[in-house]
Amino acid sequence: MAAAGRIESLDQFRGYTVAGMFVVNFLGSYDAMPVALTHQNNFCSYADTIMPQFFFAVGFAFRLTFGRRAQTAGLRQAYGHVVRRLLGLALVALAICAAPTVAEHWSELVALGPLGVLQRGVRAWFQTLMHIAVTSLWILPVIRSGALVRAAYAVASAIAFAALSHWFYFAWVQRGGIDGGVLGFLAWTTPMIVGTLACDAVVGGDSAGRLRKLFGWSVALMAVGWLLSCGSSLYDVSPERPDSNPQETWAVDPMAPSAERWATHSLRAIEPPFVPPPGPELREENFWMMSQRAATLSYHLFAAGVSLGVFALFLIACDEWGWRLGLFRTLGTNALAAYVLHGIVGNSVERFLPGDSPGWYVLGGFVIYFAVTWAFLRKLEKDGVYLKL
Repeated sequence: MAAAGRIESLDQFRGYTVAGMFVVNFLGSYDAMPVALTHQNNFCSYADTIMPQFFFAVGFAFRLTFGRRAQTAGLRQAYGHVVRRLLGLALVALAICAAPTVAEHWSELVALGPLGVLQRGVRAWFQTLMHIAVTSLWILPVIRSGALVRAAYAVASAIAFAALSHWFYFAWVQRGGIDGGVLGFLAWTTPMIVGTLACDAVVGGDSAGRLRKLFGWSVALMAVGWLLSCGSSLYDVSPERPDSNPQETWAVDPMAPSAERWATHSLRAIEPPFVPPPGPELREENFWMMSQRAATLSYHLFAAGVSLGVFALFLIACDEWGWRLGLFRTLGTNALAAYVLHGIVGNSVERFLPGDSPGWYVLGGFVIYFAVTWAFLRKLEKDGVYLKL
């Protein structure tokens, strides 16, 4: 495989991820759908594996394309191009993820003040596109560095996020934050850096060696993520061990378990991956659980491992066996357009589907939504129109 050509497995992996986004973003909001398609924010469901795969793919492509541009155009132009592109992506995110009405009257707006207005806006703005833009800018200083430097950068970012969560941020993001909120880039650094490391393994390694690395690190990351999530067992609630924070669903000591908690609870293995845990009435929400909303460390490590494993399967199927799926090609080569269009089409179709609709009706609506979105993207592909910044 020539490094200068397209990596088919990455395009197909990205296409699968876009298709998964269509599935969970549409079906996950209906009562009749299985819990695996929803974001519960207390374990890693199938729905929770999708967003980290975008960051993995972005990190992979970022490492690959930045190196090429730096060689052909020089470092200064390469850095300038990336910064302009990411700022443009951030502006797209501001336009798509519109903030809710901040105030109904001028007096309310004045009373909120600039900081209050901004605080209401950032909760809506910091979703997938904004997180990708900010996280990419965050890792830009190390994108050309060696593997150990990038890995250390990811570890340092995770430690910083954990420290901030312990200080104040966990409670803040639990109150309406989305995907880690404004500081989520520190956590999303993990899957993006893992993507850059996967790029090194794929472009610079032999076929058998790179697969061993990808699957090996996939298992290791998932294992460490799950082991960290076992810390949630310290937050079980029972008549003898009452809720420490009755006013909220999360514990008063979500990051560092108190001495009393250590004395009254025992650390043990919890539910296996993808199995829903007890609700907050039986287990207080905490930093050790796998939560996309709180962007917890266990979640990002586990999901990064899943991303590695899924990509490795596409690497075998596409680059080793020559397998291709036209649907994934259409979605994967125009992912930004897919992201924009799926929200527009979904919003139109969902108006005809109440939340408690029966499963057959929801699935019928999904087929219409998926087909219309794909038709738009297929037309763009035939015309050679690709939305890029």
